[in-house]
Amino acid sequence: MKKSLVALALAAAIGGAHAQSSVTIYGTVDAGIQRTTHVPNDATLVTRRDNNKLGFRGVEDLGNGLKALFQLEIRFDPDTGALENNVRPLFQGQSRVGLQGAFGTVRLGRGLSAYQESSLAFEPWNGLPNVAGFQPDLMVAGYTSDPLGVTGNSANRFSNAVFYNSPVWSGFQLNVTVASKEANGNQNPIIGKGTAAAPQYTANAMASANPYSVSATYTNGPFAVMLGHERNAIETKLYSVAASYYAMKPLKLMASYQRQDQSHTMFTNTDTTSWLVGANYSVGVGKILLGYGQKHPDGVIKTKQASVGYEHSLSPRTYLYLDLSLKKMPAAATATDDVSRRHYALGVHHNF
Repeated sequence: MKKSLVALALAAAIGGAHAQSSVTIYGTVDAGIQRTTHVPNDATLVTRRDNNKLGFRGVEDLGNGLKALFQLEIRFDPDTGALENNVRPLFQGQSRVGLQGAFGTVRLGRGLSAYQESSLAFEPWNGLPNVAGFQPDLMVAGYTSDPLGVTGNSANRFSNAVFYNSPVWSGFQLNVTVASKEANGNQNPIIGKGTAAAPQYTANAMASANPYSVSATYTNGPFAVMLGHERNAIETKLYSVAASYYAMKPLKLMASYQRQDQSHTMFTNTDTTSWLVGANYSVGVGKILLGYGQKHPDGVIKTKQASVGYEHSLSPRTYLYLDLSLKKMPAAATATDDVSRRHYALGVHHNF
């Protein structure tokens, strides 16, 4: 009888523990046919519009309003099935663990920096890393969060970092990310100006400063605004302000301005500014995406980009897309002549 009671108590305890925790498997599969002119592989390709990912997200209720969190995210290329870019880490998208409570959310590991994550809501393609979108270039004025990462690594994430998101107070939220001073594998990073004749290069160098990222967001009904600032491991700085407004329920308008300061590693032409305006308009099962922006590096001709996209929902988790984009940009890093890069894409996107 006692053994039966013990077994019943253990079963109840185990059942209760399972009820208080959960693990979700999620992901995205996105593939399409695209052509982009004036790139090294100027051809029609089967490729992606969004990051293809397989993720694992878990939450455990610890009681008294405290929760444990984790998230792991693998990236892959849909056309080959291989891991995305073989120099990138296995959990390229995210690998974080932390706690959430009345104090907010604290996580440790790798993920989007505070500014990079907050800025997605103010870009017409919602930060999708495709050619028609503005996030990889104009939305950040050419800035990179991870200049010490190996070549080809993601440019908008911090590794070896602590992430904090405050609770939302009357529409206001503060987000902070601080990373450690570590060398992340790049064999030839610039860590200082040195001299004009001999710039300072060091193989696999340690960061010259702790990278950090801060964003503050405020939402009040149809209106939202963001202020952002970030400094990376070689002390390049980024400043940004952005806003969005729902002029009517199906129409979202957005705009942003950015400035990049590279005075720590460059002697001349240290500033780059950029701005962007965009709109999303939902009609029936479709959504129209529009954007126009410019980037103004010191001493180099402007980059100008205009893009239009259309998404047609087949279900809550699947849509077809069409993207068209024209980008006038310098022919090289210091060029005074530009080229017109045209981009066309047609594909399918599925979330699971």
